[in-house]
Amino acid sequence: MREDITSIPVSEVFEPRDGCPICRLRDTLEDRVVDYITGAAMMEPDVRIETNKKGFCIEHYRMLLKKRNRLGVALMLETHLAEIEHQVFEGLPLLGKAAGKQAASASRAADTCFVCDKIDWAMSRMLATVCRLWETERDFRQLFDQQTGLCLPHFSLLVSTAAAQMNKKNAPDFAKAAATLCRKELTELRGDVSHFCKMFDYRNSGDDADWGNSRDSIERAIGWLTSRTPK
Repeated sequence: MREDITSIPVSEVFEPRDGCPICRLRDTLEDRVVDYITGAAMMEPDVRIETNKKGFCIEHYRMLLKKRNRLGVALMLETHLAEIEHQVFEGLPLLGKAAGKQAASASRAADTCFVCDKIDWAMSRMLATVCRLWETERDFRQLFDQQTGLCLPHFSLLVSTAAAQMNKKNAPDFAKAAATLCRKELTELRGDVSHFCKMFDYRNSGDDADWGNSRDSIERAIGWLTSRTPK
C-alpha cells in the first residue's frame, strides 16, 4: 500500500481511557484501510491483484457496503469472482486427488481477506511499539495503567508480543499490568451481567427498578470476549 496505515501515534490511541485501547487501534486501522480500498486505490493494479485473489471477510464486506460505494464493491466482486472461477473450477475434474486439491483451493478462497491481512501486518508492528514504549517511557507506562480495561483477545496478543519482543526482565511486569486491566474489566462485566439477570426477578420489577450499568452488559461482555461489540 502506498499509504502508511501504521502511522498512528500510539499514545493518542491510549488517551481516551475508554475501553480496550487495542480495539481502538484496530478500529482506526480498519477505517483507514477500508477508506483506502474504496477510494482511488480501488483501481490501482497492485491493489486489485491482491483483492482479486483474497476478497474480504464478512465483517469487512459489511464495512465496505457502509461506505455506500456499491459500484466499487461490485467492480471488486466482479474480478474476485472471476479469479475464484479460474483458481477453483477451471481444468480440475472432481475425481480423486484432484477433488482434494479443488476443495483446498475453495477453502483458501473462502478464508482470505485483503483488509484482515493488512490489519494483521500493521497490528504486529503497532503492538511491538506498545511494548517498546512501555519499556522506555514512564509517561506511557502510566497512561497504560490508567486504561479502563483490556479485552481478552488483545490481552493475549499483547502478552504474546511482550514475550517475543521485550527484555526478559520487563516482560513479566508488563504481562502483570495487562492482566490487571483485563481482569478489572472482567470483574466489572461479571457484576453487570449478574445484575442484568437479577433484574428479571419479579421482586426487582417496577418503574423505579435500578438497572445500574447492566442494560448493555450483554453487548459489552461479548465485546470483551471477542474484541467485537455487537451493533
